[in-house]
Amino acid sequence: MYPDIMLVRFGELTLKGRNRKKFEQSVTKQIQRLLSEHEEITYSSEFGRLYIENVKNCYEHVSEVLQKVFGIRSYSPAYTTDNEVQAIQNLALSIFRAQAKAPETFKVSVRRANKKFPHDSHQMNYLVGGHVLDETPNLKVDVHHPEINIRVEIRETKSLLYSEVIPGTGGFPLGTNGKGMLLLSGGIDSPVAGWFAMRKGLAIEAVHFHSYPYTSERAKQKVIDLTRKLSEYAGEIKLHLVPFTEIQTRLHEAHKGNFMITFMRRAMYRIAERLAEQNGAGALVTGESLGQVASQTLASMNAIGRVVNLPIIQPLITMDKTEIIRIAEKIDTYETSILPYDDCCTLFLPKSPATNPNLNVVFHIEETFDFLPELIEEAIRGTETLVVKPQSEAAEETMHLF
Repeated sequence: MYPDIMLVRFGELTLKGRNRKKFEQSVTKQIQRLLSEHEEITYSSEFGRLYIENVKNCYEHVSEVLQKVFGIRSYSPAYTTDNEVQAIQNLALSIFRAQAKAPETFKVSVRRANKKFPHDSHQMNYLVGGHVLDETPNLKVDVHHPEINIRVEIRETKSLLYSEVIPGTGGFPLGTNGKGMLLLSGGIDSPVAGWFAMRKGLAIEAVHFHSYPYTSERAKQKVIDLTRKLSEYAGEIKLHLVPFTEIQTRLHEAHKGNFMITFMRRAMYRIAERLAEQNGAGALVTGESLGQVASQTLASMNAIGRVVNLPIIQPLITMDKTEIIRIAEKIDTYETSILPYDDCCTLFLPKSPATNPNLNVVFHIEETFDFLPELIEEAIRGTETLVVKPQSEAAEETMHLF
């Protein structure tokens, strides 16, 4: 038994007042783009809802796509029938009997949008529920906590019936709150931070720092694969691959103390900010979780973040590692993130990294790094940019933009 229609309910965007219609249109366009291969599908909408029609032959793909679209509160696979009492009764019974496990309790909830229909909602609750009861021995009505709630919507020309309400991803439509530059490592946290940023309406580009030959081509490919996972929510994502070997090497030669991570991260932030400004991004997005490692103490984040003027968005800042892993598993980045290919952040680490760096000391030492500005310019000029799309190696386009 395959549904005819997918009923989509919009999420947080409905709170946006006069912008609500624009946001709903943005979600609709994203869905239409992702389902463009299915020419038989048609769309209609009403306040806070979208109806995706003619999905019987592609229901599973439609359901998969809806899980990747931000701005959806929930959706329901639904079935249509004529606006006749007997047709509605029979379809309700079919939905009940199609359940994998036979429910012991149920209720019927009727919404009569078509006021010309001869029976009101209360009467239809009785007529439909009574029919299901008559045909199902030992079944009971439970209006408060039923195992199944058969919902009936009587519309102008057809009636719509469904029982499932599947949670969507929520958030805001992608790109409606601007663009951010994601600092993407090969670890668990930063892809999750990127997902949360997109969920709140940010389009993202990603920047990754690699230290070839100290890090392998497999480490680089791992980051491309992580970007591809995130691109399933965005259609495509630009990935900027920054050569960081010379900067790390010279920093290590100039400073072998416990501020190495601080100086390295400050250099990364400077480069990420420049790339953000060149690509129209209004913020940096990072995967810090407070207290998780030495560079993520409050003092360290202050010393590192002071180097840029753009806002720094840190979606994971108060989350526990177990929470972050749970989301990584949900968005299918975890297994890729734990592949044993080191990134540049694991190189030249001091035995006791500073967890409480004094900002004045950091400034004073960094002033002696007269080589750093030119090396940053060289890294930006040497940046390779890829356009990464979902599940398609051939779709990647290499563009040397700098």
